[in-house]
Amino acid sequence: MNFGEVNCAASPCFKIAKKLFSVVPDILMHYKEGKVANPWPNVDAMSGSLLHHYGVNEFDFYTVLFGVSRVMGFCAQNILAQGLGQPIIRPKSVTNKWVLERLKAKG
Repeated sequence: MNFGEVNCAASPCFKIAKKLFSVVPDILMHYKEGKVANPWPNVDAMSGSLLHHYGVNEFDFYTVLFGVSRVMGFCAQNILAQGLGQPIIRPKSVTNKWVLERLKAKG
């Protein structure tokens, strides 16, 4: 949001995304009566408006760009952890069958 404020504050798309950050949380908290743990819009709401402002208008690519940026962040974090002698991060990989079994077990 800070980047958008400095570089494209007048962009209509940025203005809409910024407004969502100020309007949506109160609405969700009011109508969901405390059922929402984190009512703030996802960071992708803001980054999508920035991509649109800078001419990336192929919306199908947004998810790919968001995913690639997260993978790059994970890789950088993992390299730093290795340099500091921290243990290797091994995220758990599960199948759809495993997820369904867990959901059934919870009832």
